[in-house]
Amino acid sequence: MNAQNDSLDKAVPQADALANTHEVFNQATPLQDYNAFRGDTALYDAVLREGGERGVEELDRYGFETTRPEVIEWGYQANANKPEFETHDRYGHRVDQVNYHPAYHKLMDMATREGLHSSPWTDPGPGAQVLRAAKYYMHAQVEGGHGCPITMTFASVPSLRLTPSLAERWLPKVTARGYDGRNVSHHDKQALTIGMGMTEKQGGSDVRANTTRAHPVGAGGSGELYELVGHKWFMSAPMCDAFLMLAQSPGGLSCFLVPRWREDGSKNPLQVQRLKNKMGNVSNASSEVELRGAHGWMVGEEGRGVPAIIEMVAMTRFDCMIGSSGGQRQVVAQAVHHAANRAAFGETLLDQPLMRNVIADLQLEVEGSVAMTLRMARALDNLDDEHEKRFTRLGAAVGKYWICKRTPHHAYEAMECLGGNGVTENFILARLYRDAPINAIWEGSGNVQALDVLRAMNKSPAVVDTWFEELAGAQGRNATLDNAINDLKKELADPEQIEFRARDLVDRMALTMQSALLVKAGNDSVSEAFIAARLGGGHTRNYGSLPRGLDIDTLIRRANPLES
Repeated sequence: MNAQNDSLDKAVPQADALANTHEVFNQATPLQDYNAFRGDTALYDAVLREGGERGVEELDRYGFETTRPEVIEWGYQANANKPEFETHDRYGHRVDQVNYHPAYHKLMDMATREGLHSSPWTDPGPGAQVLRAAKYYMHAQVEGGHGCPITMTFASVPSLRLTPSLAERWLPKVTARGYDGRNVSHHDKQALTIGMGMTEKQGGSDVRANTTRAHPVGAGGSGELYELVGHKWFMSAPMCDAFLMLAQSPGGLSCFLVPRWREDGSKNPLQVQRLKNKMGNVSNASSEVELRGAHGWMVGEEGRGVPAIIEMVAMTRFDCMIGSSGGQRQVVAQAVHHAANRAAFGETLLDQPLMRNVIADLQLEVEGSVAMTLRMARALDNLDDEHEKRFTRLGAAVGKYWICKRTPHHAYEAMECLGGNGVTENFILARLYRDAPINAIWEGSGNVQALDVLRAMNKSPAVVDTWFEELAGAQGRNATLDNAINDLKKELADPEQIEFRARDLVDRMALTMQSALLVKAGNDSVSEAFIAARLGGGHTRNYGSLPRGLDIDTLIRRANPLES
């Protein structure tokens, strides 16, 4: 009998053995606690190339700050807990309160403490826009939604400066390095955020079709008080302290600064109707609002609302370039980190030729995006130079169109590198994929950008000369690029159905400019691969279709944040 029991004991697993079904191995560790600046060679090189030398030490510090596990977790928490809207408080008072998860407020505090909303205005000088762009690019890789009010606050400054009386009262608090998320009057805060409300139900991008009316309270005119009656169909970040809005005044479509609270401390009747239920950008509340006699001050000249607010729009478009470039960088970093730490079929994924082709191609997209974005930043640092000023006129629209439009498929391809992990919500790539289309739509979708390029060229043909002057610095060094530039000249000179062909023209402008910038940057391995992949007929194919003979090893090293 004892022998039989001994046999049964050996045959039946004990409870502690049943509790341990397997060992977890062959999984990548979390990508954290690294220097997002030094680990990104494309960014590091571009900062030095475009005039940001003075900020290297600061960027080194922030490169570590943005990869702290605690900071990364804030991004997850802010998106897992959507903003919630309350129309009234428990006593029945209208409050228009949007409640965010504490992680959202921590991210806002982090961004404003670093001056992402104001540093080029408060600390101007050589490389100011370059440094701010580099820092924002790293910050955007943590979480993109809260960047909306940061961007709008930053971009509001040129518009507010059009009216000195408003600038004197508002800009000290708008540019202050601090954050106050309370639902209280701007008079009771030391730091303010600014939003924007342009589009209406019937018009969308056609803002001249806006029906919101502005009635002067007194004499009227620039800097004077008006009452606004109407609606806005899409107003992001409704907890900002004031908003730049367009409305029809007696003298035509004008721009107004509309605060959430009136001067007497009462609630301004700028009433949120509901929050948008968006597929991405979910940490950022976007709202529909009605204005029931809301007070607002005219910004700029009466009837010149579009030129006034376009000052803000131009800067928000630039931030779309930065944010999408940052998103591209983060998905590549995640993909290469996974591939370096995951084995299949006897070797790591990163050692397998086809995966190397995919990741190298994804990195080429980052190289082009970073080069164009930081070149735009240098131009913004030197707007007193006519060449640089004209370059920004086309560069903002071309860059915003191309970089933002390339990002969704880029994010998808990086997700595929992670397999099933890539599509689960507790890996960051799922969120980056959902967020990827947002910047392509924000501040004018693809058609709007392409048509804006045509308008700029028609209004000021000199901008085309400037574009080709910029390209000329790279000519004579790569025959494929030379041919592409010559083809672009022919296409732009042909007026036949030019509006129908606008997207193709902007595609060509973007690719030739990115190629030229990479050629001038001096890394032949990068520029030759980019030109072969993008101008050699490959930009319409899927990622991972690079031709033979390229320096893939260099591209993989530049992609890997732990080896760059």
